[in-house]
Amino acid sequence: MYAIETDKLSKSYGKARGITEVSLKVDEGDFFGFIGPNGAGKSTLIRTMLGLLGPTAGEAKILGMDIVRDNIKILDNVGYLPSEATFYGGLRVSDIIKFSAKLRGGGFDAEAAMLCDRLQLDVTKKVRQLSLGNRKKLGIVCAMQHRPKLYIMDEPTSGLDPLIQHVFFELLKERNKEGATVFLSSHNLNEVSAYCNKAAIIRDGSLIVSDTVDKLSHSDVKRIFIKGLHSGKPEAIPEIRNLHTENGNLGFLYEGDMHKLTEMLSAMDFDDFTVTNPELEEIFMHFYEKEDK
Repeated sequence: MYAIETDKLSKSYGKARGITEVSLKVDEGDFFGFIGPNGAGKSTLIRTMLGLLGPTAGEAKILGMDIVRDNIKILDNVGYLPSEATFYGGLRVSDIIKFSAKLRGGGFDAEAAMLCDRLQLDVTKKVRQLSLGNRKKLGIVCAMQHRPKLYIMDEPTSGLDPLIQHVFFELLKERNKEGATVFLSSHNLNEVSAYCNKAAIIRDGSLIVSDTVDKLSHSDVKRIFIKGLHSGKPEAIPEIRNLHTENGNLGFLYEGDMHKLTEMLSAMDFDDFTVTNPELEEIFMHFYEKEDK
């Protein structure tokens, strides 16, 4: 059974863009990264999967349950952190945490206390007194205290200082090691590269690619670095991207036949060259630029 399975799931806002025929599969136990810039459709997909928005077309299942028919059951088994969590400003942090627990049957006091301690969240303050980072911590506690089977985190680290970001990911890694699935929506590619085993890239509401992070980083795209170029025009090489030069050195991404590349390089005069696998960020930019062609 998949933790998340969508089949041509679409959400239209009329003339405004939503998501278009997104087909995605996330295995149980995955630490899955969902990558895209702001406005790409990440939050729309998440809200549609959770039944917070009605789908225009297509189908989806969360933990084997239909997102339309079984919406309440799904929410009982999911820990969801929206990109912008809002709470009643006049209530204390402790009251919000207890209210959230009651919605799921209660009995999570010890777990909530542990989370608050590790995240350094003061439960005596009123919500209106909290900074952005502390409001995000409150959202994390509410999403994690009932130890769900699936964590859906939408841009979770915005507003968190680096130390708390590290603690947050340690918590997610612990839950994932225990068997929970983590679905991390982010535009921070370093986070996805560091913590996720699989990832998907979305652009303009459509899924571009979905694969393991290792395969995405070891694709047919290669990073070429040439040291000490004396003569030749590498910009004339077909299928290169992201060409940059500095002090007689240059680098670029190449997607093509490596034999042809070496033939073209043999006609140039340079000191040395290396071929490596690009970082996830370069792969991300490659796919986005490729769609523009």
